[in-house]
Amino acid sequence: MLSSVLEPQHSRSTMRVALLQYSLTSDIDENLSKALRLLEHSARLNADVSCFPELCLSPFFPQYAGRDASKYVMKIDSMWVDAFRSACKHWQIAGIPNLYVEEAGNRFDASLVIDSAGELLGISKMVHIAQVPCFYEQDYYAPSDTGFKVYDTPSAKIGVVVCFDRHFPESIRACVLQGAQLIVIPTANTTAEPSDMFEWELRVAAMQNGVYIAMCNRIGQEGGMRFSGESMVVDPNGDVLTKGAAEEGAILADIDLLQIGTARSRRPYLSLRRPSLYEPS
Repeated sequence: MLSSVLEPQHSRSTMRVALLQYSLTSDIDENLSKALRLLEHSARLNADVSCFPELCLSPFFPQYAGRDASKYVMKIDSMWVDAFRSACKHWQIAGIPNLYVEEAGNRFDASLVIDSAGELLGISKMVHIAQVPCFYEQDYYAPSDTGFKVYDTPSAKIGVVVCFDRHFPESIRACVLQGAQLIVIPTANTTAEPSDMFEWELRVAAMQNGVYIAMCNRIGQEGGMRFSGESMVVDPNGDVLTKGAAEEGAILADIDLLQIGTARSRRPYLSLRRPSLYEPS
């Protein structure tokens, strides 16, 4: 298993990632129009994949405890999901929107992975569910029933770690052990949170796993929360390739997948793991 992780998985070594950060309102259709405009913009800038922030079509309702958020729930066959799929196909770009998804009677904080042909490759659902002030997420989300997944796209093997999941080292490691070359993280980070610590958290995880990480955040004031933007891409050495401010738009980064093998050869943490010793006896 580890030998396949250590080698690049695609003949094409470079790709362009777009992080689409923007403010949101309570109007789903208005949010969708903005999202699709930014998707088109990133496609015109030759991006291979566009990443969206957490809950990219709705206000951040989990900041309030126990409210009715059913108007923001979407099913996989909804017109909003179809709009993303059609746009990805039309502009020939992969897209990873994060939505409030209902499936089999449960509701999830979930990212859809859509390829450049408009095909839905799968759904990654938040695994760890927070319940703290401003993030009353257990009131709205069921924990993932499918775990961490990796998707083989034409550009790269992509794993998705949804917001709060990034604080658990096992999340990114689980994706990397499945062959992920790029980890996409949709988030809802605020100016009240330790942004410097969050950046270092990503940089250390990228370095320890020899993987690219792309985190895409919201911006704007919503109720008592001000979202900070600062979307970023980190390389396998833990260096920040690009970092946004608190402005709306597409943040681009060109990544070279061959750097993954170089970084892992220099720091062979994955190949030297001893899993049999990690669980308490």
